[in-house]
Amino acid sequence: MTDKPANSPMPKRLMVLMLLYVAAAVSGLVAKQGVLFCLLTLLMVLAVFARQKAGLWFLRGYTLVQLGMVSLLPFILDQGEDVATGPNTLNVAGLPFEASDYAIFAVLIGFCALQVWLVFTPKVGKFFNRAQNFNLMS
Repeated sequence: MTDKPANSPMPKRLMVLMLLYVAAAVSGLVAKQGVLFCLLTLLMVLAVFARQKAGLWFLRGYTLVQLGMVSLLPFILDQGEDVATGPNTLNVAGLPFEASDYAIFAVLIGFCALQVWLVFTPKVGKFFNRAQNFNLMS
């Protein structure tokens, strides 16, 4: 008999987060914005789906970097007209949609909080726990 750990299924919330990452990375590649960052994000998603422990470390590091960047948002808002925050008009399904900087930053902060909550839960950590087995025949 072999002692194989029970395979835990991928948490649904983690799957939704990975699909959001894929959508963001593909849209960045289509727009030719941050191509290297988008490719690294796709590699991270691939590692997460493969249940690699490095994928978990990469996901947690990615989350902490994003948390650091979101922490700078109040400073960016305080700069006033000195900092160009970019276009605030989105074209969603052919309809122009305008959002204020505060609305965009609120969505980013909410997404980051959700991401931190999700990535550091024990259920997600258990998903990546698998025994290292270098036996090619099993």
